[in-house]
Amino acid sequence: MITVLLADDQEMVRAGLRLILAAEQDIEVVGEAGDGLAAVAQARRLTPDVVLMDVRMPRLDGIEATRRLLGDPAFAGSRVVMLTTFDVDSHVYDALRAGASGFLLKNAAPEDLVRAIRAAAAGAGLIDPAVTRRVVEEFARGPRPSPPPRTLQELTEREREVMVHVAAGDSNAEIAASLFVSEATVKTHVARILAKLGLRDRVQVVVFAYEHGVVAPGATRDHGGRGAPGRAPR
Repeated sequence: MITVLLADDQEMVRAGLRLILAAEQDIEVVGEAGDGLAAVAQARRLTPDVVLMDVRMPRLDGIEATRRLLGDPAFAGSRVVMLTTFDVDSHVYDALRAGASGFLLKNAAPEDLVRAIRAAAAGAGLIDPAVTRRVVEEFARGPRPSPPPRTLQELTEREREVMVHVAAGDSNAEIAASLFVSEATVKTHVARILAKLGLRDRVQVVVFAYEHGVVAPGATRDHGGRGAPGRAPR
């Protein structure tokens, strides 16, 4: 059972989310919060698997609430999925840097919401495609990537290839087909990347790859970024 905390300042939004999730046998809503401070307090008390966190809330916004929670060792096993009504929200990148494992628009389909929760709980993460575009554009407008940390040198050539594919948003099945390996092998590579770089999940791999110049904005779809492998014909 995946336990979920709903954090949104609009009671009707929380009611709608609860109604959607009530239909899923493997998901249980264990609490609600109407502002950021309450979300932090409830999350620390309930330790849910996933927190659905609105970006804009009174007293404490969702980004700072996420930063506080994910900076707390006691909350290390939990994940945060951000929700927003704005596909051009300038805080998308800040939320992902704060450690969010997913980012969805509030007008996303119910099945996308459920999939995001399951992905976050499994450590995979999910970003709405519209939000992904905004993240790439944010990087494109921003300063040059920061120098890669020494830990990046610990990745093997194959792990760097897998990292580029992950940054492109490819699934394990897509990566396996492109690199001519099994999905189990891809999962192993992803797990090693997370461990070596000290990252929480695949979403954080995307942020890391852009921040440190492993991939360049606009290059991931054809894997034409730095050191990026070419995609084999399908």
